Amino acid sequence: MAMMKMKTQSIKKFAVAATMAVSMLAFSGIASAHVTVQPTQVQAGTYQVLAVRVPSEEKDINTVKVKVNIPAEINVSRVEPKPGWKYELERSADNVITSITWTAEGSGLAVTEFTDFRVSGKVADDAASLVWKAYQTYSDGQVVEWVGGEGADKPASVTTVTPAAEGGDGHGDSHGAGTAATTESDDNSDSKTPLILSIAAVVLGAASLLVSLTRKKR
Repeated sequence: MAMMKMKTQSIKKFAVAATMAVSMLAFSGIASAHVTVQPTQVQAGTYQVLAVRVPSEEKDINTVKVKVNIPAEINVSRVEPKPGWKYELERSADNVITSITWTAEGSGLAVTEFTDFRVSGKVADDAASLVWKAYQTYSDGQVVEWVGGEGADKPASVTTVTPAAEGGDGHGDSHGAGTAATTESDDNSDSKTPLILSIAAVVLGAASLLVSLTRKKR
């Protein structure tokens, strides 16, 4: 009798632990859904194609505008046209692009949607990192500011810059290809959440069945 009680308690503890672990995994996937710039690492002194990735997170309202401040350590010179969106450039006195604002021409991004806004430019030779401050506007006028530091609730996206290669041609390995690879990786990460929840359901179901069978044997 004591043995059965111990087994029942062990099963219950296992079920609780499994639920907590799966919940933490699912939450980490949700918490990472914010405005980011891909790839997350580039080389100094190289030309790069970067993608500003914007997920929409609010349930009943759409993302209709995104403004991104361009770090001083990169000279952005090109913006890829985006169907359904128009863009506006802000420039400094010496004609350097300092920010880009994309505005939806239609309904914008719903809660289950995301998109990439692509730009190209040259990373400075002495750059150590690129900090991308972004401002996401929803259809109700709410503005979410992705400008915080590491560990903040709403962090700015940071691109790490590695030293320039000696004798390099300045075009970098991630010119175009890096963005595509990161896109596929992140999309795969986002698609894991339903799988995690399904596994949690199976684990809890199995634990409940074991508890029920143990009680019947008693």
